Amino acid sequence: MTLAQKTAQLVGLWAGARRDDNAAPMQDQLIADGMHVDEFAAHGLGQLTRHWGTTPIAVEAGTAELRRRQAALAERTGIRALVHEECLTGVLAWGATTYPTPLAWGAAFDPELTERLGRRIGDDLRALGVHQGLGPVLDVVRDARWGRVEECIAEDPFTVGVVGSAYVRGLESAGVVATLKHFAGYSGSRAGRNHAPVSVGPRELADVHLPPFERAIRAGARSVMNAYNDVDGVPAAGSADLLTGTLRDRWGFDGTVVADYFAVRFLETMHGVAADGEDAAVLALSAGIDVELPTGSDYLAPLVAAVESGRIDESLIDRALRRVLRQKLDLGLLGAAEPEGDPTVDLDSAANRALAREMADASIVLLQNDGVLPLDAGRTPRLAVVGPNADRFGAVFGCYSFVKHVLPRHPEVDPLIAAPTVAEALRGRWPGEVDVVEGCAVMDDDVSGIDAAVAAATAADVVVAVMGDDSGMFGRGTSGEGCDREDLSLPGVQEQLLHALVETGRPVVLVLLTGRPYALGAAADRCAAVVQAFFPGQEGGPAIVDALLGVTSPSGRLPVQMPRPGTPQPGSYLAPKLGSLTGVSSADPTPRHPFGHGLGYTTFVREGLSVAETRVAVDGVVEAEVTVRNAGDREGADVLQVYASDPAAQVVRPLRQLVAFRKVPLASGEAQTWRVSIPAAAFAFTGVAGHRIVEPGRIVLRVAADAADEGQAIEIDLIGDVQRVDVIADEPVWERRG
Repeated sequence: MTLAQKTAQLVGLWAGARRDDNAAPMQDQLIADGMHVDEFAAHGLGQLTRHWGTTPIAVEAGTAELRRRQAALAERTGIRALVHEECLTGVLAWGATTYPTPLAWGAAFDPELTERLGRRIGDDLRALGVHQGLGPVLDVVRDARWGRVEECIAEDPFTVGVVGSAYVRGLESAGVVATLKHFAGYSGSRAGRNHAPVSVGPRELADVHLPPFERAIRAGARSVMNAYNDVDGVPAAGSADLLTGTLRDRWGFDGTVVADYFAVRFLETMHGVAADGEDAAVLALSAGIDVELPTGSDYLAPLVAAVESGRIDESLIDRALRRVLRQKLDLGLLGAAEPEGDPTVDLDSAANRALAREMADASIVLLQNDGVLPLDAGRTPRLAVVGPNADRFGAVFGCYSFVKHVLPRHPEVDPLIAAPTVAEALRGRWPGEVDVVEGCAVMDDDVSGIDAAVAAATAADVVVAVMGDDSGMFGRGTSGEGCDREDLSLPGVQEQLLHALVETGRPVVLVLLTGRPYALGAAADRCAAVVQAFFPGQEGGPAIVDALLGVTSPSGRLPVQMPRPGTPQPGSYLAPKLGSLTGVSSADPTPRHPFGHGLGYTTFVREGLSVAETRVAVDGVVEAEVTVRNAGDREGADVLQVYASDPAAQVVRPLRQLVAFRKVPLASGEAQTWRVSIPAAAFAFTGVAGHRIVEPGRIVLRVAADAADEGQAIEIDLIGDVQRVDVIADEPVWERRG
């Protein structure tokens, strides 16, 4: 292959699915006006960027266009392009089912369900001729003010790793390359600002940010995407230590590393560690980025110039090329063109919607309830449904949904999917009167609608107040990429509206549709019930109504703790002793609701915690048993949560950390006994010498309702010499015993 042919395989092209074949708007700097895609790809093409997720295009037309482009590439070079697409809330395509956000997957605490979700999304991607999905996001939530919290799974690295790995297995089982992002440390940005510098130490990076990626690579992920941030002054896109030393040399990863969009150029324009595009290309390729996305600004002419001038050896291009071609060979993209894509695929099938509903049901978290829920039309016949998210179509969608990511540029286009609002779903189910009043908008400071909302509340028996976020991109929303918050109060004048509603004396059920946890104040304390849903997708409205009416029993748990007003940020349940409430600081980090919190319409009793052996080798396995019983008169599902504490370690450790969880559905009165086998390596941490170790000594295991619950505790002793651990611990194995 010529040098031009080689570099052509290392770039993407963001041409979208435009009928005129012109470059997408963001590519104006890279392709002269009027340049044809075929001209850009004269020497070949590595990837087609977001063929489906750039503009609205029907399946039949999009499939025909994709086949034409791939056939032209095959005829010219014998190598077709790998097609990639976003897949955080489903396939980013016009009319495709929109599922709950990843934060809802975390709230569901159900890896098996998440794996089924990944498989279904993967099947639809392959039906569209897509080979690579840009997901899952494995950033561990560290600061709730960060706009991309909605794209994350949890604030706990174990939960992120287990649930994220399940999604990876689902995508990969469908033949789709899963892309782990953003590697690494992105969510640790200063003050929760997007792209901001990250100042974590090597131990926090190793014990919090990296483990989910290592676990997901073991689960079979074939691609990794770099993070935009720098870590202690070194941008991830130019970090050989991260992209080669950690990822490949230590973990043995042999897939491809792709650049987050424009990350190579950002080495010059945002980070200032490169003088120009050639500098940026040399730095990124040397560090280990194989493919420049979404475009070919720096890996084409600038990289060729660097080789010809002797600044970089061509062997580094060959290194990346081998990885790219090996993956294309596995995907069947070498040789004669095979028609890909099914022009008849139904992207919003009944099966898709059923799965979207199942995930929405499983992820709803009941935070508080004085007995008003489930709603009873016999006792409270008249409802007032109030709030900016009560009857707004976009309220249930995250920023990487087609509705929020693409359609704002096409306001005239029908979204092609149904997403009943909470108000619409209640109108269809409630036998009594339902008055709907907006009260205020999500973001602005207009209070003129509050009086009408108060009047409706006063005339009602129960008020359902639906509030929260409006997801968007780069400041065009209250949640989403680039929509970071200075504080965690509800946006706009929603707190004022909520205060006015509770002042009526009517029972208020607060329903939160958000992409992050908010710091609820005194008005929420006075609510009869509070329900949290993290952008539950197109089936979210009916799922919420079923939870309110008791058709389903809420079984979600908080994947992120919910702060109080004034709770210091950033915050995490993974706090050591001096990171929790102490007498040496007046700032109280105690959350309103802890990680793992969630109620239902029944009561669960966890009892009989025992271990097979109280002395376990540092390279052994802890076997614990516990019985969970549904002591109420309704069916429901509990989430068994097992936490570990290390009272005396060679470095500062969290007071407790989740090491196992299991969602357990139970009928009324039913009891189940479960055994969980937890490798001692699950208690590993990065020691003083900088290596991951299991240290002999006392470990306290606790089965609890959440991260703050005392629950049941039992002590074990790890025995033997300090054990160095080079591979992340296997996932715990759960076995039902009775």
